[in-house]
Amino acid sequence: MSPDQVPALVVDWIACDGYGLCGDLAPHLVGLDDWRYPIIAPGPIDARDLDDARRIVDCCPMRALSLRRPDHRRQREAPRPSPILPVRADIAQR
Repeated sequence: MSPDQVPALVVDWIACDGYGLCGDLAPHLVGLDDWRYPIIAPGPIDARDLDDARRIVDCCPMRALSLRRPDHRRQREAPRPSPILPVRADIAQR
């Protein structure tokens, strides 16, 4: 597997509740902080750890973990401007 095909382990911090199961199942991939939230090194995981990574993604009770290829990471979208409605001159003067 080429380096550009090896996915990275990504945490959805809003969904994660800190159960710590990921760190219990694969401590070589995921460390846990004092509150049992995951600590994951950024970047792609080692190809030989891919099966373990898939296992912790599948076993996460909150579905907060995912595997994403670096070229498929979501880019932040620019905020859309809010629609500006024209103000009638007679209302603005009141």
